[in-house]
Amino acid sequence: MVGLTLALLLAQEGVASVLCESAVYPEHFDPNDIASSIKSFDGRNTALSRRTVDIYQQLGVWDLLAPYAAPIYDIYISEQDSFGKAKLHHASENVDHFGMVVENSSLGKVLLHLTRTNPLITLLEGVQLAQLQQHGQQVDIILSHNGTAHALQCSLLIAADGKHSTCRKLLGVQADSHHYQQAAIVCTVQTDRAHAHAAFERFSPQGPIALLPLADPYKRSLVWTVAASEAAAWQHCGEADFIAAIQHCFGGRAGLVTHMGKRHCYPLEQILAERQAIGNVVLMGNAAHTLHPVAGQGFNLCVRDAHVISSTINNIIINNVLDETKVAEFLKTYESSRLADQKRVIAFCHHVVTGFGRSDSPSKLLRNVGLVAFDLMPMAKPLVANYAMGLKI
Repeated sequence: MVGLTLALLLAQEGVASVLCESAVYPEHFDPNDIASSIKSFDGRNTALSRRTVDIYQQLGVWDLLAPYAAPIYDIYISEQDSFGKAKLHHASENVDHFGMVVENSSLGKVLLHLTRTNPLITLLEGVQLAQLQQHGQQVDIILSHNGTAHALQCSLLIAADGKHSTCRKLLGVQADSHHYQQAAIVCTVQTDRAHAHAAFERFSPQGPIALLPLADPYKRSLVWTVAASEAAAWQHCGEADFIAAIQHCFGGRAGLVTHMGKRHCYPLEQILAERQAIGNVVLMGNAAHTLHPVAGQGFNLCVRDAHVISSTINNIIINNVLDETKVAEFLKTYESSRLADQKRVIAFCHHVVTGFGRSDSPSKLLRNVGLVAFDLMPMAKPLVANYAMGLKI
């Protein structure tokens, strides 16, 4: 989805691009089979920050996405069986909403439709990257399609090919990996009480659990982080047992869970590329930085990266430097300009995971006191709210 977004951002700047995709997209989407047909448009949901929504509005995407999105008006943060809790209310922070939640299948479907119908984007589906080499200011790649090799040359290549990026490996770029020994159990649940656009972040003994509102007023996205060793058991246990565990964690504050959809399981790790600009190639999205989803910041960070790189590429073309050595200099400048925002978000997500993962009594007391203090301090909430919305970057 980062690649689709970037291609649309480039087209808005008047820049033509070729988008190479390993998947073969169906002409028509079956919502019940979307997770098995396309890896990216799966059972997960994405919380779009205010900044991301603004970018999609500027891009002309939001009118098509809006019917599938649910705004977040209230955020409740607490720890199970503890006194610490905090609340963020949109009116108190003088904002319309804290962000929007949209199902990945809907987001992908809209982005794909706009990509397919944009004359400045050439979409190559079902291709695999076999070779990548740089010669001076030219990038040569070999793509394999149904056993046939195809050569492409370009002056600038953007690699948004996921956390196990083939481009990153072919370039010889090392990546620092941190396995949290956790997995995310993801599904959609239905409750007997309308969600009223409230989001819950609850820290349970098993791990953080989030309930996010969806477009249907009685449906919510559930993301539960559990130990990797227990993930299979939670994914495949009986529905009644799983619902009982969720109910025990949340109590009645979110209503009673009456139904749940198919459960998906995703291993969680942090992967950070040691470099993002390599000659005339830039790593983007999860190829550059894969984050723990606990704070819902990963995709939003990628969209901000894409927004900046699209303007950078437009400047390269305006200054007519595509055939000069300045391309690499422009890309290094882009990388430097994004490091501060990236480091803040990476550190925040990592510290939330590790801080709330400690079960010893002193750590538990400290974080609960911190939650209470945060709830009572008038100046703390606007800072955190703006940060989470992507407005303080």
